[in-house]
Amino acid sequence: MEQLDRETFSCSICLDLLKDPVTIPCGHSYCMNCITNFWDEGEKKKNYHCPQCRKTFTQRPDLQKNTMLAALVEQLKKTELQAAPADLHYAGPEDVACDSCTGRKLKAIKSCLFCLASFCEKHLQPHYDSATYKKHKLVEPSKNLQKNICSRHDEVMKMFCRTDQKCVCYLCSVDEHKGHDTVSAAAERTERQRKLEERRGKIHQMIQDQEKNVKLLQQEVEAINHSAEKAVEDSEKIFTELIRLFQKRSSEVKQQIRSQQETEVSRVKDLQEKLEQEITELKRKDAELEQLSHTEDHNQFLLNYPSLPALSESTHSSSINIRPLRHFEDVTAAVSELREKLQDVLRYSWTNISVTITDVDVLLSEPKAQPKSRAGFLRYSCEITLDSNTARKQLLLSEGDRKVTRMNQDQSYSSHPDRFTYYCQVLSRESLTGCCYWEVEWSGTQVYVAVAYKNISRVGRGYECKFGNNNKSWALECYQNSFRFGHNNIWTSISGPGSSRIGVYLDHRAGILSFYSISETMTLLHRVQTRFTQPLLAGVWVCNTGDSAEFCKPK
Repeated sequence: MEQLDRETFSCSICLDLLKDPVTIPCGHSYCMNCITNFWDEGEKKKNYHCPQCRKTFTQRPDLQKNTMLAALVEQLKKTELQAAPADLHYAGPEDVACDSCTGRKLKAIKSCLFCLASFCEKHLQPHYDSATYKKHKLVEPSKNLQKNICSRHDEVMKMFCRTDQKCVCYLCSVDEHKGHDTVSAAAERTERQRKLEERRGKIHQMIQDQEKNVKLLQQEVEAINHSAEKAVEDSEKIFTELIRLFQKRSSEVKQQIRSQQETEVSRVKDLQEKLEQEITELKRKDAELEQLSHTEDHNQFLLNYPSLPALSESTHSSSINIRPLRHFEDVTAAVSELREKLQDVLRYSWTNISVTITDVDVLLSEPKAQPKSRAGFLRYSCEITLDSNTARKQLLLSEGDRKVTRMNQDQSYSSHPDRFTYYCQVLSRESLTGCCYWEVEWSGTQVYVAVAYKNISRVGRGYECKFGNNNKSWALECYQNSFRFGHNNIWTSISGPGSSRIGVYLDHRAGILSFYSISETMTLLHRVQTRFTQPLLAGVWVCNTGDSAEFCKPK
């Protein structure tokens, strides 16, 4: 209804509400200025007609203000001001104002690049209704429409000079830009729009890639937090178990000492009691002898003397042998020795634990540059010893547990859950993280130099136990003068100079594992780029009787 009222009281010339409304003889109403200007243009031809019904008047009609209509228009304006907030319809300082509105201007909803003007919804309507405006280009409201006008020729700039990279008008293209590479602005826009879409496509792909990376990093954060919480929980549990074990052993030692103390004290007191009884008996005999010695009657003395009991040696004195004992001081010494050994173990283990913790990284830092020479590799040398609890029983460890040899007969190893039961393999005591380098001297016919996770299977003859045949181990097979590399049961033949010494370089953080043939020169045999998820153990597999492998001391 409100829209109908606005149309009823709008001037068909300016399309705005009637201002100083006048009604001409045919009955149509216009703004005083609008109809006056309209008839002024037709004054020469004496052409006075109604813009709406086209009715012609022989004489120019006199115009009088329609006071009733003016009052109705004012009332409508007041109604609109109350119905809609000013900032919703009217242009503010930051808005593009309608160029056709008179008085207080409404916000423009479109700008026309042909008219070089901006229009509100009402004044834009002819662009939609009339075929005259069909070819006009409407864009979002812009305050910079005048920048589309050539300052030199006062023409709309519809051309683009690729040579000077600027918009020009047609006159400029045939004048000062003559001979330049010029095209229509629309054609250049189409080309640049295509390039823009290509760039946006690349940006969208980059956004997708980065969003995937963000998601991966978020998953990594969750994995780190989960792993850290579990490590804290497991560590506390292990240390609590160790404390309980020490408390149990302490209680057992204390109980054993007290039991032995009670036994020894009982034996000593028993002997002491028997000796005291002998002393009492001896004192009684001494009293009899003293009494006899005071007898004055010689005959009586001689008569009683033969009846004196014979003295016998003490039956208990010979069992007393007071040695310079330290009693239980030796126990204290033994416990002290245990403490020192445990301190050494804890000191070594703590260093290993601390290094393992500080080596935790999420691949955010740059990997260390790989050494270029053997001297550079030797700076990362680590001394490796073999764990007898992991060795199959046919393996003999020697040279301070650095060398392993396959024998015909089983060795006297005790049962242990970490022991390989079928393959003649052995793992190191040391866990490997960070950057490490070691060398293995091998002899015989077939030896595998390997690294593996601690949780590799040990029992049986399945691939899950065999170095290089599962996803928990990486192995270089050294067979006479040929090499093969295996991981997850995928084996690759390798060409390289034969050598009895193999160098192994591990950058755990960067996921790099390299094998080298060591002779007078150092030759790369194979390099692996992966991601290690756990600390690694060094290992060897000696296949035939007499085969051996020795972890060389760093030099």
